[in-house]
Amino acid sequence: MPKISKPEEHVINVAAPAGFDAQAVPIRGICDNQTKVTPHLLSPLAIQERFQSPPEWEPEITDENRHVIAADIIAKRQAAGKVTRAAVLIPLLLNPDGLSILLTQRTNHLRDHAGQISFPGGRMDPQDTGPHETALRESREEIGLERERVEIIGQLPEYLTVSGYSVTPIVGLVKPQAEYVLDEFEVADIFEVPLQFLMDPANHQIRVWQSDQGSRSFYAMPYKDRFIWGATAGMLRNLYHLLKV
Repeated sequence: MPKISKPEEHVINVAAPAGFDAQAVPIRGICDNQTKVTPHLLSPLAIQERFQSPPEWEPEITDENRHVIAADIIAKRQAAGKVTRAAVLIPLLLNPDGLSILLTQRTNHLRDHAGQISFPGGRMDPQDTGPHETALRESREEIGLERERVEIIGQLPEYLTVSGYSVTPIVGLVKPQAEYVLDEFEVADIFEVPLQFLMDPANHQIRVWQSDQGSRSFYAMPYKDRFIWGATAGMLRNLYHLLKV
């Protein structure tokens, strides 16, 4: 099956046009031949230990960030004002039947990534002490997640999006709330997906979008009536790579 870890040089790195329908893009392959994450590595304790003592691993370079994954290039773009620092929280919900990830559906009128599925998070404010603070603050503002329910256990490498954001994914174990208060301007809905589903490469699709300029590959992880793709799927792939080894 095809992989995106080493894209061909002719593949473009541009944002999708307005009204882009990612679900209509053909499936080029499924990652079902890749290493599975064994169930014992998906427990809260195992994931916490993995972040405390990570093995040697490398983040996957997708079409979206392959030209800017190096830290020096990111720094140069930040200095030129072409990158916006941001952070998201990957909330691992401590459910009785196993961990799940809490995701948000963005509203359709937003300027960036409208209508897409994402983690709670957003831009770093000048007063934020770091990406951890940004992720917790934004999660409180967007979905009303109480920060005392979150135990930060680690973070993933920065992920640069085609919309110009350098995103730090912060991973936390979260005690579920009885209800969440959504920011109606930014968040249309929230939902959970079992971590075991998202960490199974058999559920990772590779889709290739053809345009006049060339082609662009991206990951998609459809779950029931939800279509997880783009940067969110890319960050989940990096979590998968960390846990599988």
